[in-house]
Amino acid sequence: MDLFEHASRESIRQRAPLAVRMRPRSLDEFEGQEKILGPGSFLRRAIIQDQLQSLILYGPPGTGKTALASIIANMTESYFVRLNAVMATVKDIRTVVEEADERRRLYGQGTKLFLDEIHRFNKAQQDALLPFVEEGLLVLIGATTENPFFTINRALLSRSRVVQLEPLPAASIIRILQRALADEARGLGSFVIEMGEDELAYLAEAADGDARIALNSLELAVQIAEPRPDGVRVISRSLLEEVLQTRIIGYDRAGDAHYDLASCLIKSIRGSDPQAALYWIARMLAGGEDFRFISRRLVISAAEDIGLADPQGLVVANAAAQAAERVGMPEAKLILSQAAVYLATAPKSNSACLGIGRAAEMVEKTGNLPPPKHLRDAHYSGAEVLGHGIGYLYPHDFPHHWVEQQYLPDEIKDAVFYEPSGEGFEEKLEERWPACRGKRASHGPGPKEQRNN
Repeated sequence: MDLFEHASRESIRQRAPLAVRMRPRSLDEFEGQEKILGPGSFLRRAIIQDQLQSLILYGPPGTGKTALASIIANMTESYFVRLNAVMATVKDIRTVVEEADERRRLYGQGTKLFLDEIHRFNKAQQDALLPFVEEGLLVLIGATTENPFFTINRALLSRSRVVQLEPLPAASIIRILQRALADEARGLGSFVIEMGEDELAYLAEAADGDARIALNSLELAVQIAEPRPDGVRVISRSLLEEVLQTRIIGYDRAGDAHYDLASCLIKSIRGSDPQAALYWIARMLAGGEDFRFISRRLVISAAEDIGLADPQGLVVANAAAQAAERVGMPEAKLILSQAAVYLATAPKSNSACLGIGRAAEMVEKTGNLPPPKHLRDAHYSGAEVLGHGIGYLYPHDFPHHWVEQQYLPDEIKDAVFYEPSGEGFEEKLEERWPACRGKRASHGPGPKEQRNN
């Protein structure tokens, strides 16, 4: 590299966003992932000893995936290659492989490939990596914000170790911001800045675990702050609010947040917590979730978790779905909130849900059992010749419109699928159902006539 090229790269580095300039250069500077990088952890030992195997770094934006890859690049004796899956092609992979093979043959040097946004690679592109990762020609370090168990081939996952990074705690982000304010070479130390602890804490909280947002917001605030006559730039709460505008809600309608928050909503309703149910609906809507998806989850919850303990729950949820569709957003959130509170505070029963599950298992186990002949269709001429409908007892011809009769196939005639829970309205069902048998016993047998229907 000549002097001109070095100066050009240094100039580009200085113009890079603060979050890029302040990337940690060592494990000691790395903040907030003590669980995976703390003293004695396997990953820390593997990096220090340069014995790293293929990894998939999985976590939300701004948690240090790219920064960790940079540290690995600085600490390894292997040749380090960086690619972004958004722009890389199978041809690029072939080039990396050919050069890695040449390096290993000629110099005995290994190659580590950092592939950012690896979830953007399709199956064919991921398959192109597989044989070279398997034979050890490449040590793959993939970074993804998407759940790798949904987006990365099982074969590639089985040859890699998934490492999950968590959103950074506010205390870690505050230390990162303080380091940026003090660093004259890479950070904002060349400015005279006045920023209190409350403002630092506000910015750290508003970043929601994303160090990139915190650093780049701080840089913008410093740039637009009007210097006082003495040259001091005051970073006030109002200025930070202006820079941040609105709190950024981490949500991906096609990713983990979509399913995780929906799961939180359903489980909050199931757990009879209306406060949490409202919170998760608000989070989903703030993140841009389609209100129709939320209304469908409420309808499902009404049938699955409230069930016959309060049959009105399904009526309420379905009416809410129709009403929300009619009025649209933003008013639809009022309708969804009403339905969610109703369902969360309603008595709970999953007896019908369990019943259909048991019935489905029986169908899977026993297959196509022949239906009892007395229940078969008998509306056509010749049905009697086949024995269809003969012996059927018409319940409306008996006291209380009930008569004891077999309705299941002979092989499973005593099977039990539905068992009342005794909760809410289902307690009345439980009383009413066995009472039919008692009433029959006390009133004696009904008419002897049979009807073929």
